[in-house]
Amino acid sequence: MKDQYGRIIDYMRISITDRCNLRCRYCMPEGVELVPMKNILSYEEIEMVCQAAAKAGIRKFKITGGEPLVRLGCPELIGKIKKIPGVEQVTMTTNGVLLSKYLPELLENGLDAVNISLDTLDRERYQVITGRNELFRVLESVDQAVEAGISVKINSVLQKGMNEDEFLALARLTLEKKLDVRFIEMMPIGLGKKFETIYNEDILEELKKQYPDIQEDRQIHGNGPAVYVKLPGGQGSVGFISALHGKFCQYCNRIRMTAQGCLKPCLCYGKGVELKDIFDRHEKSQKCRTTMADQETLQYLYQAITEAIQLKPKSHRFENLSEITEDKKMSQIGG
Repeated sequence: MKDQYGRIIDYMRISITDRCNLRCRYCMPEGVELVPMKNILSYEEIEMVCQAAAKAGIRKFKITGGEPLVRLGCPELIGKIKKIPGVEQVTMTTNGVLLSKYLPELLENGLDAVNISLDTLDRERYQVITGRNELFRVLESVDQAVEAGISVKINSVLQKGMNEDEFLALARLTLEKKLDVRFIEMMPIGLGKKFETIYNEDILEELKKQYPDIQEDRQIHGNGPAVYVKLPGGQGSVGFISALHGKFCQYCNRIRMTAQGCLKPCLCYGKGVELKDIFDRHEKSQKCRTTMADQETLQYLYQAITEAIQLKPKSHRFENLSEITEDKKMSQIGG
């Protein structure tokens, strides 16, 4: 389906929980308020949203959180979504702490690719950034996912005075392993507003100094807006997602859904389309006419999704803080 600016919207990111087993200081620090579980969509409701989204032309889904693997049954949900007619791809973003444990189930259920958040390769820094001593589990998960042959991407956010000097070590993972490493600029959403952005163009310039023979990589690496380069001899590539300095809104192909069922056309703005009322009506009508109630609910969900797609703005305004109307934290929206 096309939005009002002619962009084809075929990708949806779905948060299945606001819970996480880490406490990253720019996303979900200690003391963050969590949503009562009764207000989070059930798996049955998420599956219905995906069915309606597929009808609206969404072909690719990414399961996110919080940390999606802290919610029991995540692999089975991925399997159900993968079986929906029209769905071509189901991927997941994770912090990697539980990935090693659940990887066999995820693969059995058809997971196509995984993004693993990893900002540092230093154990002490990892504990400072995430509040937990889990780096060894994440690195184990990375290796097992690569060995399994699934597409693996490392997502790294660099912070001034914390880990900006690790860009080279992180990039060199693409020399050692068959995976991509992507540097994501800190976005001014929620707690991210408190951190100074390290621009990806500066990282790229430093990489060019170390590797003069670096090559542009024009291959398609997934559904996102990353621009890629390849280090000489690299098994994978280095990507840059530059929301601030390399604005890519003209190519945006996605909508998001929070764990509470709010459809978000754009991260910059607070406006969204709520699905909760649709499911409340569905719950009441199910008592007397189950099949008809399901079809009516799917139609209402389809209408809500098409509305969200048409509400997508032409571009974000992250470069102008006064125009950002989203006041939720990223953990409340979904990664």
